[in-house]
Amino acid sequence: MSSELRYTANTQLEHLHARYTGTGHGDLTKYDWITHQHRDTLSTIVGHPPLLSYLAIADGEAIGRTKFEMTERMLQPCGPPPKKDDD
Repeated sequence: MSSELRYTANTQLEHLHARYTGTGHGDLTKYDWITHQHRDTLSTIVGHPPLLSYLAIADGEAIGRTKFEMTERMLQPCGPPPKKDDD
């Protein structure tokens, strides 16, 4: 029974990782995780017109300009990736 439950839990976890890329895994770096979070937030704002309008009004910009800036920021939301150490 225990092995069956473990198999089911692992299958469900694999399904979540395949379906939602932001759920992460053990080898995910802090930079990758925070990049996923920022991209998810930006895409939510761009994808929901009331949120986009609210942000555009708060910034005093046009809605199209705010949408463009958010879309451009999705490329590297947290700046360039850190240098990897080759060990």
